[in-house]
Amino acid sequence: MENASKSTLEWWGGIECTINRVQNTFIDQLEFSGHYTREEDLDLIADLGIKTLRYPLLWEKHQPLANQEIDWSWAERRLHRLKELHIEPIVGLVHHGSGPAYTDLLDPLFADKLADYAELFIKKFPWVKHITPINEPLTTARFAGLYGLWHPHKKDEAAFVRMFLNECKGIVLAMKKIRTINPDATLIQTEDLGKTYSTSLLTYQADFENERRWLTSDILCGKVSQTHLFWDYFKRLKIPESELYWFLENPCVPDVLGFNYYITSERYLDENLHHYPSHTHGGNHYHQYADVEAIRINHSMPGGLSTLIKEAWVRYKLPIAITELHLNCTREQQVRWMQYGWNNAVMLRNEGVNLVAITAWSIFGSFGWNKLLAGQEHFHYEPGIFDIRSKKPRLTSIGHFIRDKIKGQDPHPVCFGKGWWEMNNRFYVKKSAHRQINYPSAISGLKSSLRPLLITGKTGTLGYAFSRLCQQRDISFHITNREELDISNRKNIINTIAAHNPWAIINTCGYVKVDEAELDAERCYMENTDAAITLARVCAELKIPLVTFSSDLVFNGLKGMPYLESDATQPINTYGLSKAEAERHIISINPEALIIRSSSFFGPWDLHNFAYHVLQSVKNQVPIEAADDVFISPTYVPDLVNASLDLLLDGERGIWHVANEGVLSWADFAREITRGTDCEIALIRGTSVNTLDYKAKRPHYSALASEKGIILPSVDNAIDRYLKELELEVKHAAVALAL
Repeated sequence: MENASKSTLEWWGGIECTINRVQNTFIDQLEFSGHYTREEDLDLIADLGIKTLRYPLLWEKHQPLANQEIDWSWAERRLHRLKELHIEPIVGLVHHGSGPAYTDLLDPLFADKLADYAELFIKKFPWVKHITPINEPLTTARFAGLYGLWHPHKKDEAAFVRMFLNECKGIVLAMKKIRTINPDATLIQTEDLGKTYSTSLLTYQADFENERRWLTSDILCGKVSQTHLFWDYFKRLKIPESELYWFLENPCVPDVLGFNYYITSERYLDENLHHYPSHTHGGNHYHQYADVEAIRINHSMPGGLSTLIKEAWVRYKLPIAITELHLNCTREQQVRWMQYGWNNAVMLRNEGVNLVAITAWSIFGSFGWNKLLAGQEHFHYEPGIFDIRSKKPRLTSIGHFIRDKIKGQDPHPVCFGKGWWEMNNRFYVKKSAHRQINYPSAISGLKSSLRPLLITGKTGTLGYAFSRLCQQRDISFHITNREELDISNRKNIINTIAAHNPWAIINTCGYVKVDEAELDAERCYMENTDAAITLARVCAELKIPLVTFSSDLVFNGLKGMPYLESDATQPINTYGLSKAEAERHIISINPEALIIRSSSFFGPWDLHNFAYHVLQSVKNQVPIEAADDVFISPTYVPDLVNASLDLLLDGERGIWHVANEGVLSWADFAREITRGTDCEIALIRGTSVNTLDYKAKRPHYSALASEKGIILPSVDNAIDRYLKELELEVKHAAVALAL
């Protein structure tokens, strides 16, 4: 990291590293992500071009027992490797934690104990220059002291204030100890960059929260004097004035103010509870109100990243870095969020704000933040710059974006679409008297290339699903039918590509009638094999990324457990043979192509699938027979399409298995669908596949799993969503018919 007045805007990196405590359980993000045991992680980061990295040597991990002699061997290896890679670390000591088990945020000696650990750390690594003793102290104190989510699980203002001041004192004492060893050590102090908006009734609450948000920087900068708005607040909560004067006598002004910005950082308070989901309802001693993301409210108050950074700049006139920027969403939305941050940062620098860096956060993703790390039963994973669900971390489209930005290369065409935070369907309340809040666009300052994604198979299940979800994700596309694009005709393919200049092609065409293929093998091979090979050859010649689809029916079913990508194919019917042959040739002529094997589609927009047939039968009290000796991986089409788009944007290649996690017989699949309704499950009758008069043989076991990464939710989860989405589709159709 260069000095804080450097002339170029820099990309930093950051690893989600929280160790927080819920009851008596310590939740360690680095353990979940596998970073402790992957020595190659730092090399992967270096390959991106990142030269400054927020890196954890957390107190809870390195000194879990009081007075324990610290084993620094892991830290030594990692910091030494960072030196070799010419990456400068910003070392964090506590990240949303409450310290090891022998202390907590209410411990009167918390600050002294942290300072002792900081002293041991800096004695071991005296060359480390940049430190963040405690990440987001105000946020941590709120979650642990006001909301009771984290240890020590309090829900009162007195506890919150005590925790917060203990953390701030810990920062001051830790930096004092560090600077006795390294006088040049710099404090990079992070805090959430939030703001609260409200209806006129709740202005008093919004004003309070908007002053409170600055407390970390105000305390450290020595601004909390008797004239400060929170001086009397602290006194009312029994904080001795001597403690407040201590901060005035021991200022610890940050060298860089680090602000972490998320799409949920800005909040809106509204007493009209009926507009909002019940989980948003809360209040204070005077009023009940909903607390929601401000981005979902059509209000007129100025906000957004640039507005908030300028407010911080005016207040402090200190160098600023955006120290966390991350969005849990689909890939193109994640990339657009990064582009949004970059555009704002460039604009701010042009306006004279000393903004030194923007940080691509969550390099290896994060776990459980959808429930604020409080739900221990199942931690949802959010991919970051790398997706760690594979055997080794694989670079995502965000990583490609960061690497290209650092190299000064042009962004991917999907950057030119709208972020969901710019779309009108984001609002909780559709009609409002207010003007729309103006958040600078992700595409501001970019000239759109208008290059679309080309999709074949307009009338098919997959083709329609791709067109529908590309619309939702604002991915520019053009979809063709057989008359416009015959993928068996090389000249037609080349002319269509020339006309539309696509950045990639998704092929959903093909022969899909498994039983009829036994009687029409020539046509099956022509459409599934020969045509797909022709398209793959043209894409290889023109260097256009290609996604095409295969099937679980390339396997013979004798394995008896889920098939992986590396398992040998051995089809037992014509349809499976046509798909296996296509795979073999495509891989040979176009190794860059992405071939997705899937299984047993069901979805809310297709009335010709097994799931819909089951629902219609049981609703009409018609018994239905289904094989109880054929096992599959039912695949929810929206999940499949979204994952396929993400894999394409990540630049993946080769064969991938993409199916919802779980194994069911056809009969059990039918029962699970029926179980989610009020229909009679006894109408489902299991039978042997041999009694069902199929012309084509079916493998008795063709369930899919992946050695490259399980990326779809469970079948149970998918069925639940299918039934809800189907109900919505029926309602929308009824409304449309009535109109």
